Amino acid sequence: MIRKATPADIPRIMEIRANVRENRLRDAARVTVEDVRWFVDNPGIFVWVEDGKIVGFSAADPRSGNIFALFIEAAYERRGIGRALFERACKVLDEADCRRQWLTTWPGTRADAFYRKAGWRVTGEEDGNLVFERPA
Repeated sequence: MIRKATPADIPRIMEIRANVRENRLRDAARVTVEDVRWFVDNPGIFVWVEDGKIVGFSAADPRSGNIFALFIEAAYERRGIGRALFERACKVLDEADCRRQWLTTWPGTRADAFYRKAGWRVTGEEDGNLVFERPA
């Protein structure tokens, strides 16, 4: 089940982000509790709850059109949770009328394949990450 994140969800969101297998943060200080709190206080961050706990989340930034995050706990991967959370993040950007919708991810990862399969195009590179954009 998808629902909007609350302040009480922030520790679990940070835990999931810190424990991913791919696209690990090179510098943990780059994503702060304050960053997540902004998304909680504004449109953009949703969690998936299953078995009574948060197992994934997505965050979209309507200020920039960026899909800021999409992460699923490893034990819950390949169940369609990522797709549902990704679609919800895209909806946030659609509702904000973002003309450019974009994200970054490491090349050669499952995320790279996921976004290509979703029809997003690689339009560049930034700090070793691929820059994907949603076709208009």
